[in-house]
Amino acid sequence: MDMKKRIHLELRNRTPPDVKELVLDNCRSNNGEIEGLSGEFVNLEFLSLINVGLVSVSNLPKLPKLKKLELSENRISGGLDVLAEKLPNLTHLNLSGNKLKDIDTLEPLKKLDSLKSLDLFNCEVTNLNDYRDRVFTLLPQLTYLDGYDQEDKEASDSDAEVDGFFEEDEEDDEDEDDEDEDEDEDEDGEEESLYDLLEYEGGQDEEDEISAEEEELGRDSEEEDDEEEEEEEEEEEEDEEDSRKGEKRKRETDDEGDEDDD
Repeated sequence: MDMKKRIHLELRNRTPPDVKELVLDNCRSNNGEIEGLSGEFVNLEFLSLINVGLVSVSNLPKLPKLKKLELSENRISGGLDVLAEKLPNLTHLNLSGNKLKDIDTLEPLKKLDSLKSLDLFNCEVTNLNDYRDRVFTLLPQLTYLDGYDQEDKEASDSDAEVDGFFEEDEEDDEDEDDEDEDEDEDEDGEEESLYDLLEYEGGQDEEDEISAEEEELGRDSEEEDDEEEEEEEEEEEEDEEDSRKGEKRKRETDDEGDEDDD
């Protein structure tokens, strides 16, 4: 994909002034120069052009807020004076894997007053005697060269990042994480509420079933009580009937005895 199309895709319906970070790694530059990038990207702070076939940066537009520029794995051999002219606030520059051979080619970087970190890994210039001392002497504003200061102390994470830019990104990431956590909590709350509702409805169903069973048992018990009462009444009636019959037989016997006496 060529650089112009890649820039169009990276915009994602945004306007150039809305863009703070632009990554164009591994796209193609048709003639070895920057294409499709204009001065409209006035708020751009991070630009990455890794392995895009650049031979020159002469077409670089003025980007007053740019702080970090990634140009590694290209074929740049000089012409760095344009960086000081177009990128006055640049703090981090990565030129690793380019065709830089002499210390003199780095001299234009002296005009980058804010430059703190410079990477030249895998450039021929790093093979020169006293390379590090000579670069630090040439660029006194520099704090880190290839990730280490003059005392060979490694750059801390905070120093290796663009001041403020990546901190804002981290804050944005934290905000997104907080939002994700809130969404997760909301989802968990909804799941718990749904679970509680289902559990409640399940409990209600069980209670209803128990109530229905109790009512059924109650009806059965009442029916049994009614049957027992009926049986008792029948037995009482039978006892009374037997008693009446007994008395009748007794009276008949007494009457027969009286007739015999006469």
